[in-house]
Amino acid sequence: MKPYPLLFKPIYKPKLWGGRRIFDHFNRDPVGPEPIGESWELVDLEEDASSVLNGPAKGQKLTQLVKQWGQDLLGDVDLFDGRFPLLIKYLDARENLSVQVHPTEEVARELGGNVRVKHEAWYVLDADPAGVIYHGLEPGVSRDAFVEAMRTGRVEGILRRIGVSPGDCYHLPSGTPHALGGGVLVAEIQTPSDITYRTYDWGRLDPTTGRPRELHLDQAVRCINFASPSSPPMQPHLHLGTTMTTVTRMVSCPCFVMDKVTMAQGAEQDASTEGFAVWILRQGLGRVEWGPGEDRLECRPGDVVLVPAGLSEARVRAVTPVQWLEVTVPTRRD
Repeated sequence: MKPYPLLFKPIYKPKLWGGRRIFDHFNRDPVGPEPIGESWELVDLEEDASSVLNGPAKGQKLTQLVKQWGQDLLGDVDLFDGRFPLLIKYLDARENLSVQVHPTEEVARELGGNVRVKHEAWYVLDADPAGVIYHGLEPGVSRDAFVEAMRTGRVEGILRRIGVSPGDCYHLPSGTPHALGGGVLVAEIQTPSDITYRTYDWGRLDPTTGRPRELHLDQAVRCINFASPSSPPMQPHLHLGTTMTTVTRMVSCPCFVMDKVTMAQGAEQDASTEGFAVWILRQGLGRVEWGPGEDRLECRPGDVVLVPAGLSEARVRAVTPVQWLEVTVPTRRD
C-alpha cells in the first residue's frame, strides 16, 4: 500500500462544558444528545487512536500505519515517546473550561508511564463578542497567592485574562496555567498527551454525580514556574506572500510549527516536505493531487488531512479561495 493523504473519523468527547458548535460551524451531522466539548481529529494514544476514513487503509488505526509506513509516513520526524507526535482536536467551550495546567518535561520524566509533557496552541475559529481565554499568571503572583486564589475562586488579578477574536492564535507551553472561556471555539494543536491537572472549576457540579469534579492543585503547582514571568500568549507573526498565496507563521516551538496558508482560486503549489504535514481546512474548497495517475482528495472546512512525507508528486490546488492551517514537526535536520 503506497502512502496517500488520509482523513480520519472524528472521536467526539462529551463534556459538561461543551455544546453543539462543532457541528454547526462545520455543518456536520450531530451525534447524540450530550453536549460535545471536544472532537479529536487526529490522535495516537493508548486509549484512543484515529481510524482512517478514506482509501485502501480505511478502518485502520493511525497506530498501525505509523508502524507499517514508518518513514514513508513520518519522513525525518521522530516519534514522541513512541507515539505519532501530534494530537489535533476541536474544542467547543459553551462554558468556561476548568483552570488547568499540563505536565512539564521534568514532572513527566519523574512520573513516567503515560504522563507526557503537553505543549499546545489554540487557533480561534469562532468566538462570541465577549469571548476570552485565561493565559498564564499576572506579574508577581506567588505560589501561595495562586493556591489561595484557586481555593477561593478569586481568578481575577491572578490569571491573565485576554479577549479573543477569530483568527487569533495563542501558544501554551506546558506548565502554563490556562482556561478556555465560554463562547469560544478553537482548533487545538498539541503534543500527544491527555494529562490535565485541574486547579479550579468555577464552582460547578458534575450532573452525573452531583459533586464537584476532582481537582489536582498539588500536582499543578509542581509544574508552574512562579519565579519566571509567563510566556507571551502570542508569538510574533511572519508573513510571506505572492499574488496567489500568503503564508503566515502563527506558532513555532521545538515540538511543532503552525502556518496559516491562504490561496486564491486556481492557485496551486508543491506539497512535498521532508516530514509529514497536517492540514486543517478553515475556509473554501481545496484539492490534494498526487502521483502520476493524478489521484485526488477533495478537502472541505473542518477536514483534517494527514499528508505523508513519502507522497510522490504531491500538489495542493485551490478550487475556490481557500485557507488552512498547516502543522508540521521539526525534522532531525532542523
